[in-house]
Amino acid sequence: MTPPLVAVAHGSRDPRAAATVAALLDRVRALRPDLAVHASFLDHAPPAPGAVLDGLARGGGAGAVVLPLLLTAAYHSRTDIPGALAPVRRAHPRFALRTAATLGPHPLLTAALERRLAEAGVPAGDPGTAVVLVSAGSSDASANGTVGAIARRWRARGWHGVVAAYASAARPTPGEAVRALLDAGAPRVAVASYFLAPGHFADKVRREALAAGACAVSPVLGAAPEIADLVLHRYDEALALRAVRASAAV
Repeated sequence: MTPPLVAVAHGSRDPRAAATVAALLDRVRALRPDLAVHASFLDHAPPAPGAVLDGLARGGGAGAVVLPLLLTAAYHSRTDIPGALAPVRRAHPRFALRTAATLGPHPLLTAALERRLAEAGVPAGDPGTAVVLVSAGSSDASANGTVGAIARRWRARGWHGVVAAYASAARPTPGEAVRALLDAGAPRVAVASYFLAPGHFADKVRREALAAGACAVSPVLGAAPEIADLVLHRYDEALALRAVRASAAV
């Protein structure tokens, strides 16, 4: 039997966030109707991952794939999710749990970012436009470094320039990055929102970037087709890794 997919999102008090996760998972279900897909949230919204997994185990399920709906690997993926899974492992030792990789980094995310910029009126790879790639920011320097690396690779696709910025916990801020690019001679500066769902940070970035002179701010990634494809890619990847490990143990 195909194990269900239990998606774990960050969670937000903003109801738009849960609605966006629901829309994304509906798209995943449409792509693979035979796969049971469940939503869960680390904070601010029910259900919690442990509650979903406990219900599946008590219902006679053999296991599940836990998939972090997170754009970079940082504290939530390294600490919060394992912490949420630990009681399930103790209570149901025969319930097989596989944890997939975070969504990012992956080329499909870049494609989704370009889709959202195009929706905001910014053609992909426009040589007259510099881009500020804005993430939430993290106290984990490696997570911020991952976003910086995405920006550096993305620059090669024809843009006037691409730099990373952070909504919190790191510099530059979106406003600082926009002003720096304009001061350096960029004809136009657009902001690419590296957020899965709307909420406080996405709203803050939009206000700050437009006030600093950005010509456009893209919508959040949300239920973009590329994100749904990436969710299934990470699910399949987790199953394939499990199969390889099982074969190696024989």
